[in-house]
Amino acid sequence: MAADGRKVAREDLEVTVKDRYQNRIELLQGTLDLLILQTLRWGPQHGYGISRAIQSQSGDILQVDTGSLYPALHRLERKKWIKAEWTISENKQRVRVYRLTPKGRRQLTDERSRWEQLSGAIAGILDSVRGEFES
Repeated sequence: MAADGRKVAREDLEVTVKDRYQNRIELLQGTLDLLILQTLRWGPQHGYGISRAIQSQSGDILQVDTGSLYPALHRLERKKWIKAEWTISENKQRVRVYRLTPKGRRQLTDERSRWEQLSGAIAGILDSVRGEFES
């Protein structure tokens, strides 16, 4: 049954749950994408460097595991927002270094704008006095 008392078909409920789950995934991916793009704005990095930069810049609050980071990097590469190339590190290891593309810079600007709008809306709710908008 829906919140308003209407009966809801099982198929509709499954679609609604699936849509909510998909939106949640997109929000999480979008946030990680934003963090990766911002990190690469500071300069080219290998995967571990990106992960460490996010952790460091967040005061050790945000930690990105490899199971999330590398699929995100591959997704951003497919969208041509970042470019990767193999290089040799200072300790003679072969590493893949990622850099922001011009298309990625434009996307970062768009993503930051959306994030600021979203975080502003959330702050507005958190800062409001309970019942302020009730009639």
